[in-house]
Amino acid sequence: MRRRILVSLFLSLCAVVSAEGKLDYSKRKEATKFTIEKNNEIERQLDFSNKKDFEEARKGFIATWPDNKILDENGNVVWNFESFDFLGVEDNKKSPDTVNPSLWRNAQLNQINGLFKVTDGIYQVRGFDLGNITFVRGDKGWIVIDMCTTVEVAKAGYELLKTHVADLPITGVIATHSHLDHFGGIKGVVSKEDVASGKVPFIAPDTFFEESVSENLIAGNAMGRRASYMYGSILPRDEKGTVDAGLGKAVSVGTNTILEPSKVVEKTGEKLTIDGIEFDFLMANGTEAPSEFMFYIPKYKAFCGAEVINRTLHNISTLRGAQTRDALKWSKSIDQAVQLYGDKSEVIFAPHYWPKWGQEDIKDMLEKHRDTYKFIHDQTLRLANQGQTPIEISEMVKLPDALNKEFFNRGYYGTVSHNTKAVYDKYFGAWWDGNPSNLYKLPPVEAAKNYVEFMGGETEVIEKAKGSYDKGEYRWVVEILNQVIFANPKNKEARELSADAMEQLGYQAESGPWRAYFLTGAQELRNGVVALPTPNPLSKDMINGLPTLNFLDYLAVRVNPEKANGLDLKINIKFTDLNEDYSVVLKNSVLNSYDKLQKNPNSEIILTRDTFNKMLLKETTFEKEIKNNNIKVTNPENVNKLVGTLDNFKFWFNIVEPNVQ
Repeated sequence: MRRRILVSLFLSLCAVVSAEGKLDYSKRKEATKFTIEKNNEIERQLDFSNKKDFEEARKGFIATWPDNKILDENGNVVWNFESFDFLGVEDNKKSPDTVNPSLWRNAQLNQINGLFKVTDGIYQVRGFDLGNITFVRGDKGWIVIDMCTTVEVAKAGYELLKTHVADLPITGVIATHSHLDHFGGIKGVVSKEDVASGKVPFIAPDTFFEESVSENLIAGNAMGRRASYMYGSILPRDEKGTVDAGLGKAVSVGTNTILEPSKVVEKTGEKLTIDGIEFDFLMANGTEAPSEFMFYIPKYKAFCGAEVINRTLHNISTLRGAQTRDALKWSKSIDQAVQLYGDKSEVIFAPHYWPKWGQEDIKDMLEKHRDTYKFIHDQTLRLANQGQTPIEISEMVKLPDALNKEFFNRGYYGTVSHNTKAVYDKYFGAWWDGNPSNLYKLPPVEAAKNYVEFMGGETEVIEKAKGSYDKGEYRWVVEILNQVIFANPKNKEARELSADAMEQLGYQAESGPWRAYFLTGAQELRNGVVALPTPNPLSKDMINGLPTLNFLDYLAVRVNPEKANGLDLKINIKFTDLNEDYSVVLKNSVLNSYDKLQKNPNSEIILTRDTFNKMLLKETTFEKEIKNNNIKVTNPENVNKLVGTLDNFKFWFNIVEPNVQ
């Protein structure tokens, strides 16, 4: 029993919640007359007759993957090209009533997939993942820029290139930033040995590796659950479900890898020559990612905008949850690109979306993209300085037509509405709007019960909500019925009506994540939370690269103070293969960690980091490694006391109804 408890100390990151259950989509409704009219307004507002984006998205097409699926070595589907066939791209299918026509247009554009020639010497594979993989011709081979999310997709892209352009070796690899969909497939194009030996240079921005392996660790469970909403992971791909992620089609599901760069770029203006090709770098840390750069390739007069420059308004605060980004810094980074390369670039490409050609069009796009982020930033602060609150500001800030009517500034991923709130959060903190009545509010359930009682009871509120629904006031219906649901989550009538209203909001949403959030909320209100199997998010490379202190910090957020009350423990941890020592101290119901040993410890754990990694990956067990004499523990009862204080996080926690503690 003691050994089993001790195992959880090392396997805590790998806890997977799963349950059997069948998702029921039979309760989905058609679009109402109000939703149809709302979507018709978008068609009248924007110039859907302009087909230039479709021409550019198809420009330079060479070939696509010969099969309808990309499979892993075990035959599992990594990417299914057919799952979005309902979009009818080649037939120019009109948007259905259940999808915002602007989002439908964006979804069709992102569905155009294959290998494309960007310009002489640059090729791109698009539509195989959320992002693209780009190949630049060097003197002796191919330089790869961003490797998509999975090994299988990156490998498929490289095979397509070798088959249809030139069968040459990989001579360099570049990751523009520290998000998984830009480096996860790296081992599909290059080996660890080739990078380590210097045969193939791997270039990334400063702090890339640290940010990549540490991102989302401490808050990862909540972020993961919210991401299931943001990307619609429980929704079907059809006209009433997922049509697009906003930034791309979807995320491929396969093998994630990472390697440590052989060279990091630290400052703007730094130049590197890779396989005979010069790259001029422009740092953009702290914009879309904590570690990010853009660059210019003089030989090809091509600029790579990383994920700073996109054909959509991006997120200043992402709905899945992340540290709020800096809209002002974002706009200034784009402005630097304009000043340094706006008059030089003849093509701009990026790891999402299709390229833009022509110096005049590129400069116009960059300036308007820059000004969109700057406008959102400046107007939020202008109104905040006049005393307006985040919700008020989000209703008041509207982009001017010169910015708003450009498709590349539309809110397919981020939105003006939630980005203004993010800017407010950056300066003031989003938890409070400055009104003392909101300083010490009741918790949601207690407040909801009082609201419902004051409004005459559940039946009265629902009847009034029905009247609002019949008027197309879906935002209000969702808001007011949320009180009934949190007061009494078993009220089926309230759940069904709120789900119907959320669904209509989803059908109206131009943002892919907003659509997914509303439709997922409707699904869970109608059917409850179905705890599906969740994959282990930790790849071998991520585990190997995870700093030990980061892992120990994660353990600290799992400490339940009531269980830890009165405990005073010091535990030393020795990794003999690395000759590294660590320790944790539990006192005052707080767990602190150190990269040194404590004097007079209560317990000591001696093992190798390799053994530690294998246990996290479930390749072995704690009991087996003790039996094999690979782990030594003194006074295990004290370690068990520490482990006994740790909470296990449930992945499928409630979002649209109360969580029962």
